[in-house]
Amino acid sequence: MTFVSRRTLLKSAAVFGAYGAGLAVMPRLSQAFASTDPVEIEALSGDVLLDGKQATRGVMRYALAGQTSTDPSPPILRTKRGEAFKARLTNRLDEPTTIHWHGIRLPNTQDGVPFVTQPYVYTGDRFDYAFSPPDAGTFWYHPHCNTLTQMGRGLAGVLVVEDDRDPVFDGEVVLNLRDFRLGGDGQFIEQFKPRDAAKTGTFGTLRTANWQPEPRYDVPAGGLVRVRILAADVTRIYNLRLNGAEAQIIAIDGHPVPERLALDMAVVSPGQRLDLAVRVADSEGMEMVLEDVRPSTPKVVARLRAVGSSLKRNLGDLGPLSENAGVDADLSNATEIPLLLSATAETAARDSICGTLGYSFWAINKVPYPGDTPDPTAPIAELKLGRTYLLNVENVTPHAHPIHLHGMNFKAVSSNKREVQPLVSDTYLVLPDEKVQLALVADNPGDWVFHCHIIEHQKTGMTGYFRVT
Repeated sequence: MTFVSRRTLLKSAAVFGAYGAGLAVMPRLSQAFASTDPVEIEALSGDVLLDGKQATRGVMRYALAGQTSTDPSPPILRTKRGEAFKARLTNRLDEPTTIHWHGIRLPNTQDGVPFVTQPYVYTGDRFDYAFSPPDAGTFWYHPHCNTLTQMGRGLAGVLVVEDDRDPVFDGEVVLNLRDFRLGGDGQFIEQFKPRDAAKTGTFGTLRTANWQPEPRYDVPAGGLVRVRILAADVTRIYNLRLNGAEAQIIAIDGHPVPERLALDMAVVSPGQRLDLAVRVADSEGMEMVLEDVRPSTPKVVARLRAVGSSLKRNLGDLGPLSENAGVDADLSNATEIPLLLSATAETAARDSICGTLGYSFWAINKVPYPGDTPDPTAPIAELKLGRTYLLNVENVTPHAHPIHLHGMNFKAVSSNKREVQPLVSDTYLVLPDEKVQLALVADNPGDWVFHCHIIEHQKTGMTGYFRVT
């Protein structure tokens, strides 16, 4: 049963009326299985040491209720494919919030988008999320309310969905990549600049992995380690390479790749995830360095250090990941939907409790989304349940846009800029001047948001939604 406090119901009744029920569930969290009780997640604000020099005030973070660890980084939630999962969010921020479970195919009522799928979770209130993830892999969770501020100040965590049929690794490292915009005094500065929001977005000043600059993790020498990477940044597109070890790309956006690829350099944009199988160096103390080589000067993201005697494993020892459901598209009977990604001449956006940047720089099909308001624009298109659609996405801007679809997956079919693999995904990086076809089976009823995951672009108009009935 979905839990909504009486206070939230009273505040939201004018918009939502009565609210529906969720699913019965059972979760796994952090590194141990939980009971049938929900995972208790709190959204908090406080002082956190980010730059290693002085505490930053007003950091927003997720924490497990009753957590005694001094590590302030967002908890890694874990569950299993097909098992019921339940999480209770308690909002201890001074503003409303929600949780969106990015990449999970779940009931529409659990998707966490204000005025589209659920009411706000106001200060002091709680909301119960409940779903059974149908896919295994690396996913994540973040707010969909005042998103630039809340994500920019720290609200973003990894959700790992496991499958017992996956191969056994000798270790695992989870990297939550993101920048913070801090001044020289270690305090937050303005989250965005309008002139940058109208271009590539406003970049942070402090790069971190798991909220630490250049963290180091010990891994078994000569072992096979799974490295799960989340690009949780609001702006930065990463070009990642690994020095000192052999690695293969085994999954993208949670889904196994059709054919494993040796890691040379991988582009990972906001919202995307990358799973690597790393064959650790044999000699104790040897370091392997994950770097971001974009734009020109390489920056260290994280370090892995070999420890112990070599396990002498080989990447060829690694069996296949368990398969997720694909996108069984009937391309011979597909309905095409044009999706033009462009700038807009509009200069103002509507205000809302979830905040506005005050500008409309971007649009989908020449319509800028008005913001998180009770009267959003009409859906981009109304889709029939079970039908196949081809999303003809055309980017006529000089900037890249990582486009994310809630609640469903798509598969790249063709591009005028590059050869595409038939990858199942929820986030696709559309290059400047690219025309790409994404095949979609409308297999999940509800209103599903479709937006750029460079959050300044999302909040200034490059957002819409599909209605599946």
